[in-house]
Amino acid sequence: MQTDFRLGEWLVQPDQCRLSKDGRTIQIRARVMDLLTYLADHPGEVVSKERLLDDVWGSQAVSESALTRTVTELRQVLGDSVEAPQLLETIPKRGYRLIGAVEPVPGTAVVVLPAAKSRTHAALKVAITATIAALLFGFAWWAWPRGDTSGTSVRLAVLPFDELGDLQDREYLAEGLAEDTIVSLGMADPEHLSVIGRTSTLRYRNTTKSLEQIGRELGVDYLVESSVRTVNDRLRLTSKLVRAKDQALIWSQSYERDLTDVLGLHLVVSTAVAEQIRVRVTSETRASIERRQTRNAGAYEHYTRGRTLWLQRKPVTTQRALDYYKGAIALDPAYALAWSGIADAFAASPVNGDADPSVMGPPARNAAKEAERTLRRAIAVNSSYAFAHMVLGNVFSHSGRHREAIEEIRRAQELDPLDPMMYAISSQHALHALDYSRAVEYARQALAVDPEFWVAHMMLGQALERLGETDLALQSLSRAEQLSGGSNSKPVSTRGYVLAKAGRADDARAVLDGLITRSRTRYVPMYAIALVQAGLGDREALFKSLDAAYAAGDVHLIFLPVDPKWEPYRSDPRFSALLERCGFMTGGRGRSTN
Repeated sequence: MQTDFRLGEWLVQPDQCRLSKDGRTIQIRARVMDLLTYLADHPGEVVSKERLLDDVWGSQAVSESALTRTVTELRQVLGDSVEAPQLLETIPKRGYRLIGAVEPVPGTAVVVLPAAKSRTHAALKVAITATIAALLFGFAWWAWPRGDTSGTSVRLAVLPFDELGDLQDREYLAEGLAEDTIVSLGMADPEHLSVIGRTSTLRYRNTTKSLEQIGRELGVDYLVESSVRTVNDRLRLTSKLVRAKDQALIWSQSYERDLTDVLGLHLVVSTAVAEQIRVRVTSETRASIERRQTRNAGAYEHYTRGRTLWLQRKPVTTQRALDYYKGAIALDPAYALAWSGIADAFAASPVNGDADPSVMGPPARNAAKEAERTLRRAIAVNSSYAFAHMVLGNVFSHSGRHREAIEEIRRAQELDPLDPMMYAISSQHALHALDYSRAVEYARQALAVDPEFWVAHMMLGQALERLGETDLALQSLSRAEQLSGGSNSKPVSTRGYVLAKAGRADDARAVLDGLITRSRTRYVPMYAIALVQAGLGDREALFKSLDAAYAAGDVHLIFLPVDPKWEPYRSDPRFSALLERCGFMTGGRGRSTN
């Protein structure tokens, strides 16, 4: 609830999402206005990121990057800067503060915004996603070179989905629609069509860049723009296919339905489009696409919220993601994607947040069994699934099959070129292959995409240590520890290792003591303790810690065969015996570069 007000020289009209200054009027997104009015209600007060996400976005499952993008957009509109702020100031490690003078405009009306209708939004997501996917299959067929397509490959990107009209939860709806559309389209004809991943395309939400520039940056032939507008309980869906090189409009179509009838919309459109795409999409593929997603709107809502939270890769958001996934399963027990989400969250927790593997392991295995039947052939069904290529690359890298790892992660980068994780994982793969300069290069590429991505700082630190850049390595590892919120032992233990190798034994032991102290009140991987002991050269202690890690099922032991930090200990019979117990001496595990 907010009246019109002045911010510095700007006239702000919240009910119209409008800013005016010097005879110039700018229309802004509702979410940007929500952020501005919230800060204006707390002038001069430092408002934390967590508080903004809770109060401005409410119950929506959005990542911190959504807030960062919105702040950046607000600054651009106001003509403000981070370096010399006049209106909006960033307070490092704390949040944001509106420092411009805020003055109410007398005589303006108070506007009460309608509450969001999340259940309706979930139904819309299910219907509209299926509709857009069907439309895009038709687009792909229409735009395809006629005749023999042998060897022909088209690259396409689905830009962030615009939601117009009176529906709220804009970012949440857009992200859910975009991801499902990208995945479904990627399944259409994997041999001839590559679809750019969602993380990369999200960066173009509300961009001022031309389609030609976006196409060039993503390396695609075609771009898809879509929007939904609601007026008087009616929904209008519009999609366009644009050729990137000259911005030529190739195809455009609109459909209109009652909101109460929206769940039937995708059936009508899919039937019509199927007649055009029958040569390109087999009946088996169409069946796979239909089976992929639930038909329960509530389950879909829970899954999408959980997916958004899990992608943040933090302990607190992982736990919230699990709650949403479980909610989806409660509504649809056969929901394979939700089971897969549970498996991902449980399996990743020991790596992303030092979760106890004795707790996380069994439910991860059980959930994976439920999801495997539908998702095992992920890459075969959808070769545009960047995450699957990245995970497969990890398997190869940890098995010492470095050339194959490079091929998979390179494919993942092509499909999602603006996802910092792709480059951070590439850095790790290069480290395993003993290519330390390349490891530094990849880590810096990840930071160029996201300067606050803690995993990238972690990768940069361990790569710099290999090159003898100790001081820079310690800076990067300290930054990684800070950005991770202290929830992950990896940057801490690696910093301890680097300190020990640099001859700063007392500092390294202080890190070691800190990890041991922490382990008395919460789970700390014994691998982390062993790593610092390895840096200190304490063989007896480190092998005891590694034995304890094995007994606890510590997943970090997977680094033993390939991480060069363990090179001085590989000739020790106890090390070989441990690898044998772990099963790492079979199946191609080890330092092979094939």
